[in-house]
Parts: sequence; structure tokens; C-alpha cells
Amino acid sequence: MTDGRAVEDLVVGVLGGTGPQGRGLAVRLAAAGQRVLLGSRDAERAEEVATEVAARAAAVAGAGEVSVRGGSNVDVAGAADLVVIAVPYAGHADTLAELATPLAGKVVVDCVVPMGWDELGAYVLDVVEGSVCQQAAVLLPDSHVVGAFHHLSAVTLEDLSQPTLEGDVMVVGDVREATDLVQALAGRLPGMRGVYAGRLRNARQVEALTINLVSVNRRYKAHAGVRITDV
Repeated sequence: MTDGRAVEDLVVGVLGGTGPQGRGLAVRLAAAGQRVLLGSRDAERAEEVATEVAARAAAVAGAGEVSVRGGSNVDVAGAADLVVIAVPYAGHADTLAELATPLAGKVVVDCVVPMGWDELGAYVLDVVEGSVCQQAAVLLPDSHVVGAFHHLSAVTLEDLSQPTLEGDVMVVGDVREATDLVQALAGRLPGMRGVYAGRLRNARQVEALTINLVSVNRRYKAHAGVRITDV
């Protein structure tokens, strides 16, 4: 899977890395010393954003090394050791359908939320497979799909004036080694923990909880997250 390497030694790819969630995760991980690759459908745009992310991460990383590079989704999927999927839900299936080969044998972390909007606000979209994570598992049969990072506010992630994040990352998946690895990755973000939250079949509830947080944030003009107590 990762040849037993510690999480800090892995290259993390973020597909959809030019969007708010992917960019936010990338800058936080890079500031923590993780080597990051940003992927996008537009490789040139990915390189531009990677340069911006590296500069922002370096400004808060002190003397630590910062490594962020950009490329196409296909190239990043092939080059990274572990890959985070942060693309819009509308393009999720089409994006992953082209990446089964380069992502084979790798841990793939999906943080995509099936969210729609109408005059009443945000709501959960139905996913035929049960959840976005389960859709990813169908499209990537040779990968180890894990659900995580759904509940982190993109605004908070990108606000580096807040050096410490407050909250937990709920992690779901079917392979213990993979979920342990993603929990450790979550722990690379200052103030965060990765908390195991069940099998991949439980991803539907984790994804849907994001909609409740969006509703909280809209009502209270906040950037709420999740904290698991007594663990």
C-alpha cells in the first residue's frame, strides 16, 4: 500500500486542488511539512495555484521545507503515494473513471459531498451507490478508498492566521491499514485528530452531516466543525 512508510514521508496528491477545499487542505498539509502535488483538469492552472500555495505555506512554516507542485489530475494520480479527491460532486464520477489505473493499489481519500441547493437551502443529493465514497470504490476497484475531511471548512483551512484548527476528522473505510494512515494524515493538521467512524458503508451519514454544518454556518455566520467527545 505504502510500503510501511510513515505518513510524513508520503507525497500527497490533491485532485481538485485548485478549488477551495482542495487548496485549503493543500496549504495546511504543506505548511505542516507534507510534500504535496496539486492536480487539476488544467495542468497550467494547477502549476499556478501550486506556486501560490507554496508561498503561503512557506510564510507560516518557518524554517521547515515546503514542497508543492502542480500538474494534471492523471499525472498527479500516478505520481502521488496517497491521493485526496476534492473535485465538485458533479464531476466526481467522470474524473475517477479515467484514473482507475494510476490509482490502483493506492489509498484514495474522498471528501466530496453530494450537496444541492434550492430556495430552502442546502440538501443531500441521492447517490445510486449509497454515498460518494462508495461510488469511488466502485470506480476504483483496485484502490483502498477512505472517506475523510468532509467537515473541514474551506474558509478555515485557508485562513492561515489561525495556526491551529479545532475539530476532528471522521474517517470511514474497510481496510484498517488505510484508515490508520488517513487518521495519521489528519493528525498532521495542528489541532486536528483523525477518528475512526466505521466502515465505508457508513460514509453516507458522514457526507450528509456536512449539510447540517452548512446550515449551522449559514444561520450563525460561523465555520463550524465536528468534535468527538470521550475518545
